[in-house]
Amino acid sequence: LLFNLFNSSNMYFHLSNQIRKKVYLLPFSNRMFCLVTYSLMCQQVEMLRSVLSRRGLTNLSGLRFLNCDASAYETVIVEKRENVALISLNRPKALNSINQQVIDDLNKAVLDANTDNDIGAIVLTGSTRAFAAGADIKMMETLSFSDTYMGGLFNDLENITKAKKPIIAAVNGFALGGGCELAMMCDILYAGEKAKFGQPEITLGVLPGAGGTQRLTRSVGKSKAMEMCLTGNFIDAQEAKQIGLAAQVFPVDELVDKAVATGQKIASFSKIAVALNKEAVNAAYETTLQLGLDYEKRLFYAS
Repeated sequence: LLFNLFNSSNMYFHLSNQIRKKVYLLPFSNRMFCLVTYSLMCQQVEMLRSVLSRRGLTNLSGLRFLNCDASAYETVIVEKRENVALISLNRPKALNSINQQVIDDLNKAVLDANTDNDIGAIVLTGSTRAFAAGADIKMMETLSFSDTYMGGLFNDLENITKAKKPIIAAVNGFALGGGCELAMMCDILYAGEKAKFGQPEITLGVLPGAGGTQRLTRSVGKSKAMEMCLTGNFIDAQEAKQIGLAAQVFPVDELVDKAVATGQKIASFSKIAVALNKEAVNAAYETTLQLGLDYEKRLFYAS
């Protein structure tokens, strides 16, 4: 109610009349309590509207803002570095393994960053020990085929790929299984010099389930992807850069700052131009050359 009152003066009067009609049907004591409470709430809304108007923030309909309050999340830490959102996975005892709570927190943080006009890019990182050491086995060990298939296990993790703003993965330590898949969902991948990448699902008798066989093949080619998926072997940061999985390798203690610096440079450009560039490159990644060229032309004409 407070949100609707704030965002639309028409809604303000509509709700006022609507609420009055319902309130008048209540017993006298309840009616007076509701009217006094509603009156006070309207005064607070008008005060908030006045303050934001003086700051030039009068049209906030549909907007979300980056929430950096630690109490808002259980498994991620969110910071604002000027015009860059820094999201850190935070399950240290589980080496940032991915469970449903991580997915929910990550999606919320990315959505907030994507719709915050002050943010131009997003950096996703973990700890120096692990970016994410895979999916949480405890979450999956009791699930049947029907549970995973009908429930769409890990489908929600793909939501971050829908962000219009670019996401930079800053990978230190282990990025294994679902962690490697999460890093590949990002638009740019930077690695710390001690990072390790791998798809070790074969050692558990299964296969990657969040894009490992698909994105990895598109990034490094069939032969290398087949080797990693069939042996479970890890590769280090230098090899990841050499085969095209990582864009850059940095010292461990410089990695996040370098990623944020890249994010800040990206955020200094036109948001629409950044979004269109991201969309065009992703089209090249996902379609044929001719279709990609045609799509690029249409975006270029539109820009």
